[in-house]
Amino acid sequence: MEKQYDREYFDRWYRGAGLGGPQRLARKVALAVATAEYHLERPIRTVLDIGCGEGAWRAPLLKLRPKLDYLGFDSSLYAIERHGARRNLHWARFADFEHLRPCPPVDLLICADVLHYLPAREIDRGLAGLAELCGGVAFLETFTRQDQTIGDDDGFLRRPASFYRNRLHAVGLQPLGSHCWLSPALVEDATALELPT
Repeated sequence: MEKQYDREYFDRWYRGAGLGGPQRLARKVALAVATAEYHLERPIRTVLDIGCGEGAWRAPLLKLRPKLDYLGFDSSLYAIERHGARRNLHWARFADFEHLRPCPPVDLLICADVLHYLPAREIDRGLAGLAELCGGVAFLETFTRQDQTIGDDDGFLRRPASFYRNRLHAVGLQPLGSHCWLSPALVEDATALELPT
């Protein structure tokens, strides 16, 4: 049976305490925003959230940057039908970003808690598109077989960290730590100790 990203799923994993609750999400949002603004040397103006679910990142982002342009995509019909119009969420699968270019490159690209559920062929189809759509920093929260995880194990693919590092490096994204990756457009401006050797 195919996994359903329906109301029951979001109630279980993302509402109330969920996976750390709103305070944990607010800290992740603040980290991603600060990292992007540090490298862009200005406030962020645009965010693209791929695998956005119900758009949980939208409210804390707008709390920090009220004039922000937020755009989200997810493959959950439930999330898009329920919240799409109000939260600027649209339907797409990750692999659709092989060709889908819904906006110019954004200041902050988010793909949180998504990649470790996707088949390798889908990642390989969509990942180059994510790199092209990132003009600043990408927050790509992804877990590996080396990590002790708590949460949704249904469909979790326990891959080595090198699986993701190699693919992200191949499309030009450079690691900054804490799930943040620098856009290929900004790599030349980074100092030697901001990036790994």
